[in-house]
Amino acid sequence: MAGQIAPVPEGVLAREIFGPLGGIVEIGAVSATGAWNVGAASVGELVSSRRGEVAQLLDLVRGIGGFSPATMAIADELGYLREHEVTPPALLLWSGAIEGIPSRLEDLERPDVVRRMCHMGADLQMTYFLQALVTSAVVAGGDVRQGAAKIAEALTIAAGIADATGRSAPALVFRMWRVAHLPGILRPDAGTPEQGKAGFRSYDQALEALTMSA
Repeated sequence: MAGQIAPVPEGVLAREIFGPLGGIVEIGAVSATGAWNVGAASVGELVSSRRGEVAQLLDLVRGIGGFSPATMAIADELGYLREHEVTPPALLLWSGAIEGIPSRLEDLERPDVVRRMCHMGADLQMTYFLQALVTSAVVAGGDVRQGAAKIAEALTIAAGIADATGRSAPALVFRMWRVAHLPGILRPDAGTPEQGKAGFRSYDQALEALTMSA
C-alpha cells in the first residue's frame, strides 16, 4: 500500500549504522591521544578500555533494529572495532572533506588540521549514526518510547567514544540531526510514506524529551 513503509533488508539498515560507528571509533581513537596525533591512535586500545560500553552499544543497536545474530555479525566483518591503522585521509573522508585536500598530504597530519577533521567528523558521523538508528527503529516498528530510550542511550555511549570531553553531547547531536535530516523526510513533497512520516515525527518528539530535558 502507498502509505506503508517499504521493507528494507536488515543488512542494509545495519551497515548504515555500523558505517558511521566506524568513523566515530576512529575519531575517538585520535581524540584519545590528547595531542591530535593520528600515528599514536589505537582503535584496539580504545575499544578495549571501553569494552563494556561497546558491548552495551551493540546490544542496544540489536534491540533498536530487531536485528538477527547474522546481521549483527556485520559489525565484526567490517573490522571497525578491531585494531587497525587510522590515517589522515580516512579522517578527511569521515569529515566530509570539509577541510579540503591540501597541496601536501603531510599537512593533513598537522595537529590543528587533525583537530578540525575530528571535530567535523564527529559532528557528521554522530548525526549519520542517529539518522540510521531512528530509521531502523521506524522500520522495525514497536513502542516508540522504548525505542527512543534505547536510541538516547546508544547516542550517549557513542558520544563518549567520539570525544570524552563531552563536545558531542546527545542534545547537540539531536539538534543537528533534526535540522539536517528531518526536513527532507517530512516536507510535503518528500515522497515519504505517511506511516514513515508519523514514525519519524514520533521519534523526534520522544528524543527531544529525552535528550533536551535538562
